[in-house]
Amino acid sequence: MKQHVAAEISPHVLAASVPETAAVGEVNISGHRQELHRNFGLWSVCGVGIVTGNVWSALGGSIVVALYNGGPPGAIYELIAVAVFYAFISASLAELASAMPASSGVYHWAAIAAGRYGRACGFFAGWLNFLAWVVGAASISFIVGNQTVAMYAAFHDGFVVQRWHVFVSYLICTWISCATVLFANKALPLLVTLGMFCVVAGVVMTIIVCAVMPHVNGTPYASNAFVWKDWENETGYSSNGFVFLAGMLNGAYALGTPDCVSHLAEEIPKPSVNVPKAIFAQMSIGFLTGVFFLIAIFYAINDFDAVVESGTFPLAEIYRQVTGSRGGSLGLLILIFLPTFLCCIGCYITAGRMYWTLARDNATPFSSYYSRVSPTFRNPFNATLFCGIIATVLGCIYVGSSTAFNAFVASFVELTTLSYLMAILPHLLSRRANVTPGWFWMNGVTGYMVNIVTCLYIIGFDIIFCFPYALPVDAKSMNYTSLITGGLFLFVAAWWFARQSAYVGPRSVVMQNEGDMMWGDSPVGDPAPAPRSEK
Repeated sequence: MKQHVAAEISPHVLAASVPETAAVGEVNISGHRQELHRNFGLWSVCGVGIVTGNVWSALGGSIVVALYNGGPPGAIYELIAVAVFYAFISASLAELASAMPASSGVYHWAAIAAGRYGRACGFFAGWLNFLAWVVGAASISFIVGNQTVAMYAAFHDGFVVQRWHVFVSYLICTWISCATVLFANKALPLLVTLGMFCVVAGVVMTIIVCAVMPHVNGTPYASNAFVWKDWENETGYSSNGFVFLAGMLNGAYALGTPDCVSHLAEEIPKPSVNVPKAIFAQMSIGFLTGVFFLIAIFYAINDFDAVVESGTFPLAEIYRQVTGSRGGSLGLLILIFLPTFLCCIGCYITAGRMYWTLARDNATPFSSYYSRVSPTFRNPFNATLFCGIIATVLGCIYVGSSTAFNAFVASFVELTTLSYLMAILPHLLSRRANVTPGWFWMNGVTGYMVNIVTCLYIIGFDIIFCFPYALPVDAKSMNYTSLITGGLFLFVAAWWFARQSAYVGPRSVVMQNEGDMMWGDSPVGDPAPAPRSEK
């Protein structure tokens, strides 16, 4: 099997040949000594992807955006359109993950793909990706907080929801999820595997209830026209085409986590093969469960106006209409509550490991502290704890201003896609020559076309998603995504200038050939030198 050595390598990046599945103490694909045990297998890493992605529960928790941008037809068609584009994104990330299966994910890929500009590109990609996962964890805790308050309100007439009610539930969810990742590392593979079945079983039971209960209660189903044709534009924009494009934000939020399993690459065997498989499993199952969930709940709606006017969590009203009772609504809310809660655990698995990989390359404050792996719990304990603290601070912002909090969590899609762009665009501009092909690799024109579509989608829709959600706009309803994303980018830029002299950056290594790791031929390069020892 032929080797493909990077054409341009940063002076801070080393070329080396290492085994794909390094044992503890050996140098792994990241160029660091292997510190984490490989506790996860293919099933459990698929579980992490499906639980963290958890498309149907994310759609249910944020469906109010889609209802204003087209109603039921808009929600369904916008999700389908987003899924097509995220298939291109997922394929682009999967081949990078297969070639460079490191826990640092896009941070490592950007550094290698960008060649001589890799140090800066990787630094920005890593930090933006980390910030995305922290605000993503906060957004899931917020959805859980709304779910628990909605369950309480279903049995208490006249109950007025206050911010502190949601905040208390938010804190409980945040710290139970964070503590699970901190103290139950050995149990995580089993937990996420069970969570995967919980996600699938929950959506199947929800679909069955939505299909059967209106008939049992003698209430009418929604018409085919209501589900598939009757466009509802409540945004104030005159162009339905633009409303459709802007409404794709809800689907992007639900589907926009294809990199999450890549951050477990150093904790599974044969990551070059298993990470791409997990990405494809996550995205395909996520899309199918999401679209069938939307169809089922929309056919069960019998009073659309009541749903739109129900407040910040309209799913509770939909479930009340489906079952015709408070108890039935509570049961369905519990079915979506459990997967959402597990999703929060997955977010802290990802966020903590992302920050840890930045710290071990001296890219964070107090790097020596946050780069430690706990000898007791065998995980990046300090980095994960830091993520919980940041999420708590964001929750405090919500108590003071829901507008400010929403501005932070709404930047999740922008931050993740920008971090992906910083890995995929250099890969494309370098003619895909700086990356050694892995087990999954798109040869020839296919790879170029997939990367081009991915980059065009990210650039175009990151601009569209910054437009106001509705017109007319005021200070409270303004979309502050561009402000938050730009502000965080400037923060990372300032930290780059302050830290670049001490920042190490990822190392370029080449996996030892194992026969089944590459598809197609690749150019011949010189043999790589042995890895250097860690200081």
